[in-house]
Order: sequence, then structure tokens, then C-alpha cells
Amino acid sequence: EVQLQASGGGSVQVGGSLKLSCAVSGHSFDEYIIGWFRQTPGNEREGVSAISAVDDSTYYAASVKGRFTISIDNAQDTVYLQMNSLNPEDTAVYYCNAQKYGTTVNYWGQGTQVTVSS
Repeated sequence: EVQLQASGGGSVQVGGSLKLSCAVSGHSFDEYIIGWFRQTPGNEREGVSAISAVDDSTYYAASVKGRFTISIDNAQDTVYLQMNSLNPEDTAVYYCNAQKYGTTVNYWGQGTQVTVSS
């Protein structure tokens, strides 16, 4: 079973930056697509960004494109989400997810809170 450990959340002011980390363990890292999702109270979890450990292809939601960068460190089995130019709409609990490539098998890590204040 895959375990995911998310970290790096915190409180910043508008325009600030944070870098989230998702450490993956328990299985071969290179068979998964690792994604970041976020959720605010009363709303569904939404996809923010994802990266394939198979071919390094990436995905960004329109709301974060150009501000967030996802990257992968295969040696550390860790995926990072660099978040720049943060605004209050980015405030949410951020979760990382691992989906086995070509299947519906997926795992969730615990959330990390990101708060952006004006």
C-alpha cells in the first residue's frame, strides 16, 4: 500500500509563496500519477496539479497555471508544489493523491492547511 505524507502548508500574505511536499512510500514510485487537490469547507475537492512519474507530463488547473509549479524528485520519492503569487482564493486544505497509472487505484495523504490573508 502507498503512503503519502504531505507537508509545507502555512499562513502567508497575498503575493507570498509556499512549497508543499508529498513524500511517497510503500511502493514503486514510478507507476503513479501524483496529484495535488484542495478543498474548502462546503465544497468538493478540486484538482490543482498533477505529474506523471511515468513520463513527467504535468497538469495544472486554469486557476493556478503560471503561478504553481509541480516537480518530482525521483531520488527522494517526493513531489513538490511550488506556489507563488498566492491569493486568498488559494486558501484551502491541500491533499496529495497517488493514482496507479492506467487504473482507478488511488491513495490519499492527510491534508495540509494553506491560508492566504490580505
